[in-house]
Amino acid sequence: MSRAIKTGSSDPLSYRWLRCGVTAALACALSACALIRHDEKPYSTIAPEQIRIADDIHLEREGWPANQWWSAYGDPQLDSLIARSLATSPTIVIARTRVVQAKSDIDLVRAGTNLQVTALAAVDREHVSANGFLGAYSKNEPAIGATGPWYTEGIVGLGGSLDIDIWGKQRAQVEAAIGVHNARLAEVAAIELEMSTDVAQLYYGIQTTYQLIDLLMQLQGVAEFDVDAHATRAARGLEPITPTELARARLLATQRQIVAAHASVKQLRESLRALLGAGPDDLSDIRPVALPVPHAGLPPTLSYELLARRPDLQAMRWYVQSSFDRIDAAKAAFYPSFDIKAFFGVNALHLADLFTRASQQINVIPGLYLPIFDGGRLNANLSGARTASNTLITQYNEAVLNAVRDVAVTGSRLQDLDEEAGLQARKIDAVSFAQASAQARYERGVASRLTVMDARQAVLLERISMLEVDGQRLSQDIAMSRALGGGYREEKPVELRVR
Repeated sequence: MSRAIKTGSSDPLSYRWLRCGVTAALACALSACALIRHDEKPYSTIAPEQIRIADDIHLEREGWPANQWWSAYGDPQLDSLIARSLATSPTIVIARTRVVQAKSDIDLVRAGTNLQVTALAAVDREHVSANGFLGAYSKNEPAIGATGPWYTEGIVGLGGSLDIDIWGKQRAQVEAAIGVHNARLAEVAAIELEMSTDVAQLYYGIQTTYQLIDLLMQLQGVAEFDVDAHATRAARGLEPITPTELARARLLATQRQIVAAHASVKQLRESLRALLGAGPDDLSDIRPVALPVPHAGLPPTLSYELLARRPDLQAMRWYVQSSFDRIDAAKAAFYPSFDIKAFFGVNALHLADLFTRASQQINVIPGLYLPIFDGGRLNANLSGARTASNTLITQYNEAVLNAVRDVAVTGSRLQDLDEEAGLQARKIDAVSFAQASAQARYERGVASRLTVMDARQAVLLERISMLEVDGQRLSQDIAMSRALGGGYREEKPVELRVR
């Protein structure tokens, strides 16, 4: 046995023992590598039957909002303001910068999967220790090439490395980065939707207040007439001073409402200016226009179509998908990794010999790296990736339910406001008839002017109530466009496969 080993004999028995020993050693190494001790069960995504609204919520109008939904209002001022907000708003700029950053992250992760080549050049002036590993070279013995103790060593060449992604770890990392990038793109669309609806809400808040001021000014004229009429009657002794003071109180209340309405316009305008990122004098005057007729509809069904039309939900889906890829990368880290390193160049102990043929050096180093004992690092990494993924799935499910709730609440509110508007319109017709009757009696001399003005006051008050309903309808109309995604639609929404 001893002789066979010394002479390199191919004795079958000794060869079998050697092979068994190598195999056993390799098996022990493989069995001792880090193992997945525990992986939590992935959470489930929301079921499609939960993405629906109650059957008793419906509108006369049906369908999803169109792209650039605000253009249906036919208001050039609004179009200009929204276009400006989408181009220059600091919030939009930040969101688009995050997309660029995510694209850079993809390039960075993907670069690690490619061949890496670097140029190397170094000069090392060193004093060799007589008691070190190269102690023989500390002396001056030209016969063995030693001219110590000082040497000037030089190396010039190219070094390269390539990681071989057998288990898909690097591919999973790239896919995770792509998922984040796609999520950021969807977030830009979500912010654009939020920005456009906020601008529209503020703009029509200003327009509604403009109309309120106009009605209040008319009401002030009626109140002033009442004060003068009652003051005249009181001066003639036809009635006590009390009706005059009550009329004056109504006039003061109307004037207070006018002051508050003007202040509201200023506040809404400042909010709009801040939203656009405009300077103090960089926002043109907003001209009064009539309020548009609400146009938003309610789709007959939601289901997965809502997921494709809500950019915020698509962003969440991409983040969840990215978390799945991170789990795949965390699992692949448990397996052996392979790489190849290489060097080609010249290396010499003396600079004078550096660029000679004898100084050429070639290294090819295939490498196998097998995690055996890592103190639980890989399992902790997998547990963290799984927990983060389950958290995102929970947040996604909550976001879907919130989106359905937004559609349901807004649709129900619009339905109620449509009914309120119909009733209020009938009420205005009734008080308008009473005003026309009072006017006719006044013209025939059988009623006083004060009676006509009281009837007109009733009409103005009901028109103010109608304006409030119309403003709420328009606000909810905008909110419905937002709840339904504002015309956004992902043609190929990401399909989540929990793993």
